Amino acid sequence: MEKVAILALFLGLCVSQLSGSAAQQYWTPANATFYGGSDASGTMNGACGYDNLYNDGYATNSTALSTTLWGDGKSCGACYAITCDTSRTKDCKPGTSITVTATNFCPQDYSKPNDAGGWCNPPRQHFDMSEPAWETIAQYRAGIVPVNYARTTCRRTGGIRFTITGHDYFDNVLITNVGGSGAVSAVSVKGSATSWTTMSRNWGANWQNGAYLTGQSLSFKVQTDDGKSIQADNVVPAYWKYGDTYESYNNFY
Repeated sequence: MEKVAILALFLGLCVSQLSGSAAQQYWTPANATFYGGSDASGTMNGACGYDNLYNDGYATNSTALSTTLWGDGKSCGACYAITCDTSRTKDCKPGTSITVTATNFCPQDYSKPNDAGGWCNPPRQHFDMSEPAWETIAQYRAGIVPVNYARTTCRRTGGIRFTITGHDYFDNVLITNVGGSGAVSAVSVKGSATSWTTMSRNWGANWQNGAYLTGQSLSFKVQTDDGKSIQADNVVPAYWKYGDTYESYNNFY
């Protein structure tokens, strides 16, 4: 009876170590490779539109996603807990795991078989991780390893960030440093002299709007793919300029 109690306590402690939603979800098998160099410099400016991953709140714990996981950019900003599968390879670093943010797209290569170079071809679920993230869980020499993954909560510091580019009647807003689910599914904008207007996804984490908003303070409603939403009132002052970034006081904590 004492042994059973000890085992139950051990399993409870293991589950408690899993952050966010990963503790309630089933782990899904996939594979992982790496790219971008030892300093992850080659992972910047990816298909999500994030520029400098340090400035945007993601650092080097990032990954590119295969077509199956990418969802035409809808997964940008999502977080995944990844662990190397020690039951299928000897190249893991046992007892390790890492949480990475989706910041890029791993394109398909139909000139190669799915199991011999076409790692990101459909229907494969594949993570092309930054090299520093990869080396947290696996040996460099392996090149590719089997992994298990689960969506998990994104832990961010500070508020949601809005970077505005474009020109009059075309405002493009890059939304970064999103906590919680991390993946933005809907955005609306309101100027101090206009009503709420729905924005559309331009590409990756970029959202666009055709209203004339110059000279107005701006508020945003941001919804993530788990259905939760936040309203950032007057996060952008009336004197905003194209190219500037503004940070809200709130986030999905």
